[in-house]
Amino acid sequence: MATRVFSPAARTTGGVVDIASPVLGSSGLFTVLLGAALPLIDFFIVNVALPTIDHDLAAGPALLELVVAGYGLAYAVLLVLGGRLGDLFGRRRLFLAGMTAFGLTSLACGLAPDAWTLVGARVAQGAAAALMLPQVLATIHASTTGARRAKALSLYGATAGLAMVAGQILGGVLVAADVAGTGWRAIFLVNVPVALVGLLLAVRTVPETRSDRPAPVDVPGTLLLTLTLFSLLAPLTEGRASGWPLWTWVSLAVFPFAAAAFWRVELRADRRGRTPLVPPSLLALVSLRRGLALVLPFSIGFGGFMFVIAVALQQGLGMGAVVSGLALVPMAVAFFGASLAGPRLVRRWGSRIVTAGGLLQALGVALLALTVWRSWPDLSAWSLLPGMAVAGFGQGLQLPVLFRVVLSEVPAERAGVGSGVMVTTQQSALALGVATLGSLFLSLAASAGVRDALVVTLLVQLAAVAVTVVLSLRLPRRVG
Repeated sequence: MATRVFSPAARTTGGVVDIASPVLGSSGLFTVLLGAALPLIDFFIVNVALPTIDHDLAAGPALLELVVAGYGLAYAVLLVLGGRLGDLFGRRRLFLAGMTAFGLTSLACGLAPDAWTLVGARVAQGAAAALMLPQVLATIHASTTGARRAKALSLYGATAGLAMVAGQILGGVLVAADVAGTGWRAIFLVNVPVALVGLLLAVRTVPETRSDRPAPVDVPGTLLLTLTLFSLLAPLTEGRASGWPLWTWVSLAVFPFAAAAFWRVELRADRRGRTPLVPPSLLALVSLRRGLALVLPFSIGFGGFMFVIAVALQQGLGMGAVVSGLALVPMAVAFFGASLAGPRLVRRWGSRIVTAGGLLQALGVALLALTVWRSWPDLSAWSLLPGMAVAGFGQGLQLPVLFRVVLSEVPAERAGVGSGVMVTTQQSALALGVATLGSLFLSLAASAGVRDALVVTLLVQLAAVAVTVVLSLRLPRRVG
């Protein structure tokens, strides 16, 4: 089944052309990568701003959790649907709609007069991100081939990793700068001009692609996937701050039944020749299935680490937002360097680069745990540098390659759903990491102290890294 490429510059009848060669130019790639960076930056940018938001809006722990969780939940549960809508209506069109909505909802976040309004705006912002992000990978997958696609996917992985780290660095700088007296609001308002620039570039540089035979939206599957993810993530993210009320336990009890119902509905639709939201037949692809199994523990550890380190440095050591953000700079720089070296290394060593990256990340996390144990409370950004750099380099060898592995065998006509499944797995795992490792850290900090809580959390993350190393040995050796 061919993928049709709709180019604004096409001169054929109706502006529709079938193009086998790559049509996503460098400017277009830059534009879609900008669209990929924004949602990931905003998932993490609030971590360093939470104390300021609490002070300004008198939010309290439960509402602060919702500021983070509301975005993550809306983002996670709607990603696969966003990918399907792109296949159906055109990925460029959905990218433009998502970018517009992201800019408007960011403005609403920045102007929110109270905590509940901010929570509502964050939920809407997460939904906008879910509309925009799946179109990025789907556009790359449908409009590039061969070495060009491999390079584009490597750049996507580098962008994703850097965005997650840069979010907290940028958040710290903006909060401390207090631009025009906006304080924490600047972390959202800065998205507005960026979104405008992205829209102008997208109109000119991003080609239109869609599935040649788009499938209708799977309504039962969409509703059941939403229920499944919500019943798991909502209680885990809100439970601790709310004191674990009855609804959290009821929700967790619903989760396995919702997951089983979702799988049965999707399997039945697949067997009957329909196109389910998440086709079980797609999971028959070895590279996708094994790659997703690795993305899950990697992202749980990454999401939890980023949240915990921000809280530990600011509340445990009294560091300012800028200093706590700058402590992550070595990780960002090392990640970027590894991402640039990755494609060349992959050509020679294949997926074993992921294994090497996991071992390096494990070494970095172990160094961080040892440094925290020995140097607390005289811990500084400088003393954290070796561990941060080694861990970041290891992560940079893993994430971009994993994205390539997951999508390597996905047919072009399923690019939207394939990318939607991958980013849903990643985003859900990031949110799960914040919920589980974050709750573990905060609970231990209240009883055992911040140092011991941070060390234990890092050791738990080390266990997650060990799982990724073992799973990486099962990846297809050759990376497409």
